Amino acid sequence: MKLNTINIKLKKNKKRLGRGIGSSKGKTSGRGHKGQKSRSGVAIKSFEGGQMPLYRRLPKRGLKSLKNRDIALINLAKINDIISKKKILPNTRISLPNLQKSNLINSKYTKLKILGDGVIKEKFDIEANFISKSAKEKIEKSGGKVTLIKK
Repeated sequence: MKLNTINIKLKKNKKRLGRGIGSSKGKTSGRGHKGQKSRSGVAIKSFEGGQMPLYRRLPKRGLKSLKNRDIALINLAKINDIISKKKILPNTRISLPNLQKSNLINSKYTKLKILGDGVIKEKFDIEANFISKSAKEKIEKSGGKVTLIKK
């Protein structure tokens, strides 16, 4: 017995829909009578038979604050990296307009917030709208100066 001598049909013939009443899938082609589901090209997505759909059962999560969209966040590690690569000279004051001129921060931002992640190796003066406690401590410890802008 060899594979090419076996006389078994492995593929089942598909039933051709809508080819007369005698074919057992004629007339309505198994779709029943009338209604949206019997028409072609219509699907009721996420409809669960009147049951509350999953996307409405699950709770909304989080809040996308519109208030903080115009604040640029920058870590001390990033500032240290900028100074070490000499994109901004260490003796110049670091501020939002300076960072935007050197294409380090997008021009859409109107305010600057300094975060305290990272280590400072050089002293520098910084001008920002907001600053975290840890960032302020690290800058002042290294001998730098922090100026807060009120806008």
